[in-house]
Amino acid sequence: MSINEKIVSDFVNNGISFVTTVPCKQLAGVIDEVEKHDEIYHIPSNKEDEGMGLCAGAYMGGKRPAIIMQNTAIGVTINTLATLIQYYRMPLPMLISYRGELREPVACQVEMAVHTKALLNQMAIPTYHFHKESDADELDAILKYTFMCNKPVAILTDASFWGGYGDQ
Repeated sequence: MSINEKIVSDFVNNGISFVTTVPCKQLAGVIDEVEKHDEIYHIPSNKEDEGMGLCAGAYMGGKRPAIIMQNTAIGVTINTLATLIQYYRMPLPMLISYRGELREPVACQVEMAVHTKALLNQMAIPTYHFHKESDADELDAILKYTFMCNKPVAILTDASFWGGYGDQ
């Protein structure tokens, strides 16, 4: 089973039936895998904060949601996370590509990487950082945790998790 199939299998096994995504090269395989599953309603979003609003609506409609996004948009989601997702105690797994670390080829990605973990920490959002494929063995427990305690969680997946930037 590929890592993309494992991630989506864990989503399905944890009752996630609504996923919104913002395009991301590193997460493209997961997004493609989501599309293959009839038990998951997939709605692409224009922006991450819009996607969180869609997830909130899906949750209020009885679905278990998740969002797939890049860390570069964490900044624009702060208000939505605080005043909607956290305030109303909504569980929200956030599968996030963590761009901007060593060997990052796009300079503008670096700035948000410097702030991502600090922002998530300031908001008291549990954060898990996947560096290698075997780290995904924890995804099932992370998903159970977010739905048990009604909290958003961030799952950061860096370039090494996805096989590097093509330079390794």
